[in-house]
Amino acid sequence: MTSDLPTRIAFFGTPAYAVPTLRALAADPRFEVKAVIAQPDRPAGRSHRLSVSAVKEVALDLGLPILQPATLRNESIRAQLREMQSDLFVVAAYGQIFGTPILQMPRLGCVNLHASILPAYRGAAPIPAAILSGDTETGVTLMLMERGLDTGPIIATAVMPINSAHTTETLTSDLADLGANLATMALPRFVAGELEPVPQPPGATKVRQLTKADGQVDWSKPAIVIERHIRAMWPWPRAWSTTGATSLQIHVARAQAESNPANHGDVLELRGELAVGTGAGLLIVQRGQVAGGKAMTGTELLRGRHVAVGSQFSEATPEDPPLIQPAI
Repeated sequence: MTSDLPTRIAFFGTPAYAVPTLRALAADPRFEVKAVIAQPDRPAGRSHRLSVSAVKEVALDLGLPILQPATLRNESIRAQLREMQSDLFVVAAYGQIFGTPILQMPRLGCVNLHASILPAYRGAAPIPAAILSGDTETGVTLMLMERGLDTGPIIATAVMPINSAHTTETLTSDLADLGANLATMALPRFVAGELEPVPQPPGATKVRQLTKADGQVDWSKPAIVIERHIRAMWPWPRAWSTTGATSLQIHVARAQAESNPANHGDVLELRGELAVGTGAGLLIVQRGQVAGGKAMTGTELLRGRHVAVGSQFSEATPEDPPLIQPAI
């Protein structure tokens, strides 16, 4: 049974990843965005001034009603959501877990645009996980939400390649556009009953939230693995290592698969560039930043003696627990 009335949705999202989907749904006459629900404004920067999320900025620009509850367990918030009589809740990186009362609220259920090809990388950091793992492709999965963390049945998936220049920042932007396209193509078919959600296949993995410690470079690993790590940690928490009292963020680097005359962690100069020994090959630091300083090229870091040839970067502390784990 079809209807000429637009599908009434409440949109849940907070960061820039969710923005293209919100814009696409708001502009599509097949949908009516009843409200946008985003995380509360948070203190940011050294001044700790309240920062408005990317989704809130767009909602204000579009003139859409905005809710920013600290929790969805508040009965007054639940009452407001019920009053909207939404057909569907659409979620894209909202930042809160939905309990049963919320999941059961919309007529057609709650759907989530998760930034991985499920069942891989359920959880908080699927995009850096795909880069870290050396995957050649990733994507966005539109799934019907249930109580488990990203365990719900799959409605549709869109896939794209990961290239050698992708960082978490640039891949997030590309996946955001991919997710918007997937939503506008698949949601009308789901509403019409043309797409039946199917259970996720076995072999699921989960990813915890990134921490500052995840950025520490393990120089015993091959240079190509460290280069992926640097791309995965950009723009946060950023890859970093210490030598003596110096802490260095590594923003951009490339792996050099030539013979390595140094022990892993050893700093040397190679044809005017800052190089570091690894478990296999050399890592050429192309841009970095000493704590309290400005971003510089690797050559500038050497010339200014911010990092000295002959010094050694410290051993990494093992991640505990690992970032990527089997989902049980």
